[in-house]
Amino acid sequence: MDERRSKYRDRPRSHCAADMQDAVSVIEGRWKMMILAHLFGETVMRFSDLQRAIPDVSQKMLIQQLRGLERDGVIARKVYPEVPPKVEYRLTKIGQGLGPVFLALLEWADLRRNKRQGTPR
Repeated sequence: MDERRSKYRDRPRSHCAADMQDAVSVIEGRWKMMILAHLFGETVMRFSDLQRAIPDVSQKMLIQQLRGLERDGVIARKVYPEVPPKVEYRLTKIGQGLGPVFLALLEWADLRRNKRQGTPR
């Protein structure tokens, strides 16, 4: 961790903040984290699998969120020429790179939840 910190130590804070904002903009959105969490658990998921896994999201919103993640290079979409159409999604290498970020967020969420509940970690 110290090695990563030293890489950014001398950069202007405004550059760091802008880079962080750019990174967060890729995964922000009501459903993107949920979509990514499911894709981290599976190698490939069909559109219908994602719809079942996230029942509260509308089809239109799911499509929009998936398109955004695909546009940003986080996921890849594969369409099979079948009737009815078969569409699969998977994480790209860039998307897989979010793995340590997600683990850090989960640890932070646990820490925060335990602190609110007064439970020492």
